[in-house]
Amino acid sequence: MFHGLSFASALRWLAITANPKGLAPLLRFLPETTRTKAARAEQPAAADARPSMAASSQPALATGRDLRLDLFRGIALWLIFLDHIPNNVVNYFTPRNYGFSDATEIFIFISGYTAAFVYGRAMHQRGFIISSARILRRAWQIYVAHIFLFTIFMAEIAYVAATFSNPLYAEEMNILGFLKQPDVTIFQALILKFKPVNMDVLPLYIVLLVLLPPVLRVLLWQPAYALIGAAVVYVLALHFNINLPAYPNGVWVFNPFAWQLLFIFGAWCAVGGAQWLSGLLRSRIVFALAIIYLLFAFFITLTWHFESLQAFVPNWLGEMIYPIDKTNLDVLRFAHFLALAAITVRFVSRDWRGLRWPILQPAIRCGQHSLEIFCLGVFLAFAGQFIISEWSGGPLVQTGISIAGILIMIATASLISWYRTMEGRSQQQRAKASPDNLAGGEA
Repeated sequence: MFHGLSFASALRWLAITANPKGLAPLLRFLPETTRTKAARAEQPAAADARPSMAASSQPALATGRDLRLDLFRGIALWLIFLDHIPNNVVNYFTPRNYGFSDATEIFIFISGYTAAFVYGRAMHQRGFIISSARILRRAWQIYVAHIFLFTIFMAEIAYVAATFSNPLYAEEMNILGFLKQPDVTIFQALILKFKPVNMDVLPLYIVLLVLLPPVLRVLLWQPAYALIGAAVVYVLALHFNINLPAYPNGVWVFNPFAWQLLFIFGAWCAVGGAQWLSGLLRSRIVFALAIIYLLFAFFITLTWHFESLQAFVPNWLGEMIYPIDKTNLDVLRFAHFLALAAITVRFVSRDWRGLRWPILQPAIRCGQHSLEIFCLGVFLAFAGQFIISEWSGGPLVQTGISIAGILIMIATASLISWYRTMEGRSQQQRAKASPDNLAGGEA
């Protein structure tokens, strides 16, 4: 899907995306020329009457907590849980069956946005060293959570496989190496090379957080440079097939050199990119194009399920779009997410009163405790898979398991909120006392 795209085209596309109003906004992010300085010197009165160019080029960080992020992150966690249960009739209704992207794109984008929102403010106020230390501390916390999750998850799978004399569980969950060589496999897990099925998201997020400090520094200096740099890394990763090795073979399921583009795009939106795109998102032309693209993606995904529809896809089109690679964040997946985001932002504004509706509070609450709920979802997904496999659960059982899992996630998130409230740490107080909670623990 990316073979025909040149480096120059990619750079031009990102420049336009980063500065949708045209060439003039793009020049704002370039170093000042002598001509610019001379022109400003000739108009001292005008310069005194309005903010200086240096001041206007500073990224406008988002202010206040955006409940939309918590809402869609909570929904994404539910969708990830449902998608992780194989042979489940409910996951036929998740977005991955009706378009090119899925809940993973939502999760990574929001993680990048919230990380830049919190740590960008800290870097602006406290400096690079302190903010970098906070970011790395958060990455360490997520790493510890990942290792804890790995340990419990391995025990869960091994116990079920041994108790029910069904080695297929170990094979399906990719832990045969662990059962044969536990010492080697544990070491490989510690360095993030070995990951059982459904445990690939946290290692990706850990790597992205570790690389965030220098990227965030560039974002606060010249946002367009950071976004264009991310695009260059993305193009190089796809062109030269760059990825991190996995154990015992293969590569990472989520290529960090590719997925960093979506993460940094989310961070770019947090430091002012969303404001620059606001005019573009209000355009009727953009809205129409997004609708058309979503309908196109919907039709293509229908051909995956109904062979009779494949005759309507020309050979040249199939050769152009396939394979739609999730590992390397295919361009079609990225564009599909952008189309969904454009339509969503158009109808769900920051002050949308629906964000206060009681029916949406469970999803918001899950999004506010995303790390804990994600880890819980991994356990619940395997438990659901086990029940469906051992008792041949039909559609009713599958639906019941899916609903029960989501209810457990909601109850857990509510319990965590209650504990923190009892400790005298309300949501607003925690945001002021420890900004790390908003970005990570919650991202």
